[in-house]
Amino acid sequence: MIVEGLVPDARRPGSTRIVVNGRPAWTVPADVIAGLRLDVGSPLKGDVVEQLDRAADAEGAFRAALRALERRAHGERELGNKLERKGHTRDAITAAAARLRHLGLLDDLVFARAYIAGRTGRGRGPVRLRHDLARLGVGKEAAEQALAELMADVSDPLERPRALVTKRARQIAGLPTEARRRRLTAFLGRRGYRGAEVRSLVEEALR
Repeated sequence: MIVEGLVPDARRPGSTRIVVNGRPAWTVPADVIAGLRLDVGSPLKGDVVEQLDRAADAEGAFRAALRALERRAHGERELGNKLERKGHTRDAITAAAARLRHLGLLDDLVFARAYIAGRTGRGRGPVRLRHDLARLGVGKEAAEQALAELMADVSDPLERPRALVTKRARQIAGLPTEARRRRLTAFLGRRGYRGAEVRSLVEEALR
């Protein structure tokens, strides 16, 4: 095989199409072309073809990852699992993740901070947030650091759940006290609040 053309991909800035036998055979980053010292007329031997195959796979995983990140933020493991379900190889996913980290587009701590900030406003507590982040594949260290930062910035961490349970208590004011207590406890439990905090908030709302 001979390289018949090297065409910059207008839809993928920084990527180049390698034309063989009259049609694009691979789309890879331009630095791969430079690293392999390819030019029009260069012969493509077996080892070069293998490297181009791997680079093209990594490029495909990278572009798929970018599309996923454009829709919403992801943790690294969640994004990797999504790419694997789409059929990308583990090596391609690893290479794509490394490239995204280098570009500052993939960071579990940044993702955890944004996730916690968004869900705290909806009334989710620490237990629920830890569970959610673990399910999304965020490491414990990043999750705990993000939670600690949140708690340090909040003067009263119970302000939000207090407002939610007070509102809920008004909505079920016609029920017997014990029924209200059970419902309010479950209401807070579903949002990730546990233990003495819940008992205190429920009794306060009942009063």
